[in-house]
Amino acid sequence: MIRTEPLAGGREAVALEFLARAPYDNVFLTYLVLFDRAPTTRKAIVVASDDHGSVTGVAYFSRQVVLAAHDDATIEAFAAIGRTRGDEKMIVGPKEPVAKYWELVARGHVPPRAVRERQFVMKLDRSSLRPHPGDVIARRARLDEWTAVADNSAMMIAQELDYDPLRTSPEFTSNVRTMIERGMWWVGESLGRLCFFCNIGPWSAQTAQLQGIWTPLELRGKGLATAALAAVCERLLPMTPTLSLYVNDFNERAIALYERVGFSTVSEFRTLLF
Repeated sequence: MIRTEPLAGGREAVALEFLARAPYDNVFLTYLVLFDRAPTTRKAIVVASDDHGSVTGVAYFSRQVVLAAHDDATIEAFAAIGRTRGDEKMIVGPKEPVAKYWELVARGHVPPRAVRERQFVMKLDRSSLRPHPGDVIARRARLDEWTAVADNSAMMIAQELDYDPLRTSPEFTSNVRTMIERGMWWVGESLGRLCFFCNIGPWSAQTAQLQGIWTPLELRGKGLATAALAAVCERLLPMTPTLSLYVNDFNERAIALYERVGFSTVSEFRTLLF
């Protein structure tokens, strides 16, 4: 029998131990457990346990539904929660659990507007990094560059998630500014022009996840992204044992970029967008 309950202080350590078994899949959930102390977040994080009290899964039920579970009984327990909802904008997690979860909750839910059937979860460490020297400077974005960062981030989101955050998310630009102030946005600069953008998303003791990776369309095919990403990774790896990201399987140019820098695939995700 699987029992589910909101995360409580006494369960944090065992939840983190479970999540650490797949650190690249579970970095977002690990980050929430470690750092997001808001009561609404703690209530939205659900821990599944068996009759012996051992953790069998962790999930987050908010605008995103994020799953970490592998056995059918745990997925079914999470689906029992999911069937009471219908306001999520995204369901994401390892490929097979997400597929099983959606089978169980699809009835009564609106169909997804887009499905990313196969996304590669990739990781990089110091030994696999392949430097690519070039006329590119990697640095943290400055606050006076927030407009360029926001505009390029919006273009990346429009391409990847099929919506324009500048029009639909009033808090988008302020969030970009806040992240720049916190040193989370990185850029590549070549000949005085910004040629590459990315940000640090969730992190844990094992990895930091790169997000928002983008090269302006007119600057592609010149080797700038490869040099910039390699340089950003070179700067970040002294701060974290590994870097990770996930990418749609149809984004062949991005996958080739990541592989040139030294990223390798460790698992696969599936994402449903609503």
